Amino acid sequence: MFCIDLLLEHIEKINCRRNIIFFMTNSDYLLKATLKKVTEKLNEILVEKIEEATNIAQDGPEILKKEFDSLKESIIEEASRMEKAENIQENKPTNSSQNSNIKKALNEIEGINNQIDLFNQTINNQIK
Repeated sequence: MFCIDLLLEHIEKINCRRNIIFFMTNSDYLLKATLKKVTEKLNEILVEKIEEATNIAQDGPEILKKEFDSLKESIIEEASRMEKAENIQENKPTNSSQNSNIKKALNEIEGINNQIDLFNQTINNQIK
């Protein structure tokens, strides 16, 4: 963009130094006009892209903050889920040990009931 302008200036300076009369033909004008318009278009595009980059740079911190907040929430949710899962796992062995204790107590009660039945039969047999 700027190099083309410099090149054109350099060519004109060389021609002036040599005192060459520079008569431009139609193709010379077309070439210069093309270079000028291409340079203008490239400058326009460059300005637009710089503006876009500036807008993105301004929105960047807000976007990052939103993403960080979302990540933080998902981490907290996952930690909560993991804690609940661990509590459930801890309760299962407790429940199974409670179940085994209950089974033992029920077996002892059943054994005592059997002994009471035997005792009652013995007493009934003695009474008869």
